[in-house]
This record gives sequence, C-alpha cells and structure tokens, in this order.
Amino acid sequence: MTETRILGLLISDRIKEAGRTQLTLSKYSKLIRTRLGFHELNENICSRSGIIILHLTGNPEEWKEFETALGEIGGLEVQNMSFTY
Repeated sequence: MTETRILGLLISDRIKEAGRTQLTLSKYSKLIRTRLGFHELNENICSRSGIIILHLTGNPEEWKEFETALGEIGGLEVQNMSFTY
C-alpha cells in the first residue's frame, strides 16, 4: 500500500513566524513534493495571515517528526489528510 499525506498550515502572523517556518520547511525539504502558498494581496494590503499546502513524499515516520516540528511553532496551526491506496 502507498500512503499520500497532505498538510495544511495556517499561519496567523506571517511576518512574525515566517523565519522559523521557513527554516523548518527547509530542514525537511526532502519530504516536500509540492508546496503552495496563499495570502491576501492587493494594492493596499498584504495580509499577515496565510495558508501553505504541502504534498509530502518519503517515509511516514519522518512525516510525524516534521509535523511535530511544525506544531512547535507558535501561531501555526497544522492539519493533515492521509490517503492510502
């Protein structure tokens, strides 16, 4: 069986948490197959909150370690979906 994991990250303060979040994403970059980031942006406003969607690959045990590391970042909420086929 193959398992696919999708992580959703809600960052409540991008300016405050961007550095630590990026360091963690870089540390576990070998697990990230696809990364999408979204935040509100227009001529007058750049939102402080944002969402990142990650499609993971590799070892499921490392996924747990990665999720734990992300969960230790203040202002970051982590949700996951797993698909087995």
